[in-house]
Amino acid sequence: MTHDAILIVSFGGPEGPDEVMPFLKNVVGDRVPEARLRVVAEHYHHFGGVSPINQLTSELIDRLREELAAHGPDLPVYWGNRFWRPHLVDTVRQMRDDGITRAVALATSALSSASGCRRYLDDLDAARAQIEGAPVIEKIRPFSRRPGYVDTCVERLQEALEASRRDTGEAHPEVLFTAHSIPVAMAATCDYVAELEDLAEAVSRRTGVERWRLVYQSRSGPPHQPWLEPDILAALDDVPEGASVVVAPFGFIADHMEVAWDLDVEAAAHAAARGIRVTRAPTAGSHPRFVRLLRDLVAEHVERGPDPCPPGCCS
Repeated sequence: MTHDAILIVSFGGPEGPDEVMPFLKNVVGDRVPEARLRVVAEHYHHFGGVSPINQLTSELIDRLREELAAHGPDLPVYWGNRFWRPHLVDTVRQMRDDGITRAVALATSALSSASGCRRYLDDLDAARAQIEGAPVIEKIRPFSRRPGYVDTCVERLQEALEASRRDTGEAHPEVLFTAHSIPVAMAATCDYVAELEDLAEAVSRRTGVERWRLVYQSRSGPPHQPWLEPDILAALDDVPEGASVVVAPFGFIADHMEVAWDLDVEAAAHAAARGIRVTRAPTAGSHPRFVRLLRDLVAEHVERGPDPCPPGCCS
């Protein structure tokens, strides 16, 4: 059976103030008290109740369609979100109605973990289970170690290093590579930390960075539960006052809300209070090299067949 479509699976986000709380409740269900959700909702209201993620995903899909039109494979691209419109189950239904029988799925997450890979697989299975005659959907494995992703992170960091040197005059600013923190117990079931360490070492080596650290951000969950550390705010406390740092959120592929709020608002204010000059590197976004990587991943999958994640991985 040949592949006849590509499915982009993203997280989703609200596109107006009235959508913020319903979206957050979709994400957490009954696990988080409403009072805590209202605190998080203020992050979205700071930006008019609109998450950047849907617009960024739409732009990425447009660039991917252009790349596919120029270099193949000639496949339609569908888009389904896990927690907001366009909902994944609705997209799978549309694919079925359009006669799609077998699709390649790309998640907007480059790293292994339960939250970054396994739950995407589970949500794909759940959506297909609701649709009689749903197409077969084969998810591409995490790709943070692929040269195309490393190349993209290198170019994004180089942009930020040049901007930092131009603006501050400091020749060798320290680099803080950031990724979403996850529970320590979750990290023990996957290659998340190893992938991040490999990526940080490769990118720092190729950019000539002399001082760098891997730090984490966006921690949630109960205070008694151990999560990966150090947090970026604690890391900034270790930076000398008046110094310059470059923050490179290479654990995220787009400048979505957790980048926009946690780094551009919260961490930026924390640094400014200590006179630290921060330059933030862009995420992969719609960088041409990243778009080519996605096309290459799809082409390889179509030509060689599926390379599924092992059963039970990233539990």
